This record gives sequence, structure tokens and C-alpha cells, in this order.
Amino acid sequence: MSHLICETCGTQYEATGTPDHCPICCDERQYVGWNGQRWTTLQQLATHHKVRMEQDGGLPGIGTTPAFAIDQRALLLCTRMHRIMWECVSLVSDEAVTAIERSGGIDLIAISHPHFYSSMVQWSEALGGVPILLHEADRQWIGRSSHNIRLWKGDEHRIAPGLTLLRCGGHFPGSTALHWQDERRPAGALFPGDALQVVADRRHVTFMYSYPNYIPMHPDAVRDMRRRLEGYEFDDVYGYTWGRNILGGGRAAVDRSFERYLEAIGAGSRRQQMTGT
Repeated sequence: MSHLICETCGTQYEATGTPDHCPICCDERQYVGWNGQRWTTLQQLATHHKVRMEQDGGLPGIGTTPAFAIDQRALLLCTRMHRIMWECVSLVSDEAVTAIERSGGIDLIAISHPHFYSSMVQWSEALGGVPILLHEADRQWIGRSSHNIRLWKGDEHRIAPGLTLLRCGGHFPGSTALHWQDERRPAGALFPGDALQVVADRRHVTFMYSYPNYIPMHPDAVRDMRRRLEGYEFDDVYGYTWGRNILGGGRAAVDRSFERYLEAIGAGSRRQQMTGT
């Protein structure tokens, strides 16, 4: 029996018959497709789509063409000690796996939040059973179980020197950003998924509890996120999909965005609230 994939969010589920609904899409942060709940499989998806592999902001990217579900892309990070697939996509192909293996393979997969879990288990198995790092606060959203899934907890998880997973929260309790800063990336880079989403002007980020349903993030969650990112330097911020990147001045852009967001929702500093300036 094939593992079904939700056509709206791209999440792959257990091979135990057709689910009544996709829990991720029924949650208020996502939505059920306008034509109702629809399912596909890897085999069906491959008849109309291909894995897209190209550079994005100077890093190898993996996506799907034509666009499918949320249309996120994964990135392949060659750090000093590990080769990492950051984020994941729904479609897996032999050609893509072969290309990755020829370039040196992957040591682990790390994913920011449940909307991008997609076919993570399928990718892990295709790449030799590599571990998948997820925050334990979001374990209820895992659609397909695997002994390759490794749950981490707390606000920080150090993978290696210069490579740290940071729990940002806000969008999901376990929403995670990856910070990378070593001799291969001396200026530092932040990969925040949707916890901080790079906006269309590519000079700011924003913060939403639900992006498709336009529910803003609570100011306390935004302040907590700002506190957790203190002390981390990064020049670049890589967003969730193709081209949504801030290349250069990333730390200043994020700091500026924290202030802009809090002011916009009426939760700025006490001086701003009292004087209106």
C-alpha cells in the first residue's frame, strides 16, 4: 500500500489506508484545499512533477517543478563537519538521490516545522537511513513514523561547532532555525523556515502564527524569539522558498524587523506607546 501525500500541504502519511483528513491542513495555521481533501502518492506525483535542483543564493537547492503544495525548497549545506539537508520536499526521485550521493551524500536532515515535514522519511531512507532532527514540541504532527527520526528538546541543539538548531517558537511551539557559522561560512547564515519569514522586499522578515490565514504572531512570542537569537551573528538569511533570501546585512534586517513588527501591532517600546513616536 502506498503512502498517501496531502495535495495541499505535501505531508506524507502512514500506509494504513486513506485518512479521513490531513491533521496539518485542518489546523488553523493551514487550510483544507478549496476542492476538499485530496491525496496523491509519490508515483502519481512523479507523473506530472520533477525534482528541481539548482542554486539558490549560492547554495544547492531542491524543490519541485511545477510548484506543488506549499512550494518550499530544501537546501544542501556543506559545513565543516556535516552535509545537511535543511528542510524537505514531497517528491523524491532516483535522479535527485544519485546527484546528491555523487556530490558527497547527506549526513542528516533537519526541518524547521511541521509544514515542511513532507516526505522526510522517504528522503531519509533513499539517502541511506540518515537521521531526521525535529523538535519534540511538534511530535504530534509527525505523519509517518520512523526509527530515523531524532527528537531534540530545549531551546538549543548543537549539532557541531558552528552549527546550532535554535527553537524560535511562535509559528509552532517547536519552530526551529538553523544557525551556521564556521570557516566555510565565516559571516554566518540563518535558516529560519517560517519562524521568521523573509518578505517580498527581501529587506525584512515578518512573524505570523498563520501565514495563509493572516493570524499575526503574539508579541510575547516575537520577543521570546528575539531573545533566543541574541548573540548569534549572521550576514545572510535564507527564506523558505526560491529567491526569498536576504543576502548581506541579515542581522540588521532581522533586528529592524523585530522593531517594525512590534510597532505595527501596537506592542512597541513604552516610549513609543506613550508618545506615539
